[in-house]
Amino acid sequence: MRRLLAAFFLAFSFIFHVQAFVQTEERNDVSDSIRISLLTCAAGEEIYSLYGHTAIRYENFSKGIDIVYNYGVFDFDTPNFALRFALGQTDYQLGKNRFNRFAAAYAFSGRDVYQQVLNLTTDEKLHLVALLEENYRPEKRMYRYNFFYDNCATRPRDMIEQAINGSIHYAENAVSQDKKYSFRDLLHQYNKEHPWSRFGMDLCVGSEGDKPITFRQMMFVPFYVQDFFRTAHITNKEGNTRPLVLSEEKIVEAEEVYSPIGITPSQVGWIFLGFILIVTVYGVWKHQSWWGIDLILFTIAGIAGCILTFLALLSEHPAMSPNYLLFVFHPFHLLTLPWVMRNARRHQISWYLLANGTVLTLFIVLWNVIPQNFPPTVLPLALCLLIRSINNIIISRL
Repeated sequence: MRRLLAAFFLAFSFIFHVQAFVQTEERNDVSDSIRISLLTCAAGEEIYSLYGHTAIRYENFSKGIDIVYNYGVFDFDTPNFALRFALGQTDYQLGKNRFNRFAAAYAFSGRDVYQQVLNLTTDEKLHLVALLEENYRPEKRMYRYNFFYDNCATRPRDMIEQAINGSIHYAENAVSQDKKYSFRDLLHQYNKEHPWSRFGMDLCVGSEGDKPITFRQMMFVPFYVQDFFRTAHITNKEGNTRPLVLSEEKIVEAEEVYSPIGITPSQVGWIFLGFILIVTVYGVWKHQSWWGIDLILFTIAGIAGCILTFLALLSEHPAMSPNYLLFVFHPFHLLTLPWVMRNARRHQISWYLLANGTVLTLFIVLWNVIPQNFPPTVLPLALCLLIRSINNIIISRL
């Protein structure tokens, strides 16, 4: 009986060790056959692509899988898309596509793609893929897009952090520490070759966009996610550390697309100021108000003010309010326009233009004191409004 029990025990032990060995080998095969990478795509020419893009690439060599998870999918044909985007109520979604199609699309649009292979364990790779697949379920793939805090760059970072068995430590010296960056500073880095887009963004972003941000907030830009990942380390629960990125290479090299800048908003602003100055001086000499110019100028300023007021009061986008440009462009230009035009035609003083001239003078004098970084184009435009306000006073006196 004892010999029978001993033989049974030996057989059981042998089977157990063989099974454990097989499972270990299978797990090693799984680890070798799966590769997870962070993809960083170069900027495009469209305003929504000026700041690059981030995605996650999942390769399973044993199963022939090579797909890209992309949190930047949206639909321009969505009803009221422009209005919803302005209000900060745009819904983006997680998309999934074969890598060859993804790469071909970026090569066709002239945008390079960089790949950072992540140094993840087998469990972390499987966990990340499971999280992404869970997010891809129809009822979960949509999310409320937030340009600065929850976008196509921050989502992949957050998913990777969630899959790590431990924590990721980013080196804050991955970027220059000479200055504290703001949201506006980072926008300027990537829209400097697109002056009209830059001017539009500067008008919409208020004083909150000029406050210093943390290194983590900087990762709303895909290129900063790439930079911080490059020097980051993983610390597991046992206290062991390893680099987050194993290797980095450019996997799509597209031909550079040249786009001429053309005339800039600043040039247009100063040319327009010169025109207003000449017309105003000539009008004073002839004792004529040229009120038609005021009608056009203050209508445009009023419409711009309505847009800025709308964004400051109703938009869910952060950094839109407060916006001190409302001292220059505001809805009162439109509301008071009938009375302003009546007084101008009668050569009577307009108390509104007198008050407006006072506000504009204070705005220009305090330009460097107001806690907001204004686009240079605003100065000649503010001077145009100021000159026409003063013109009314001079003509009424004459």
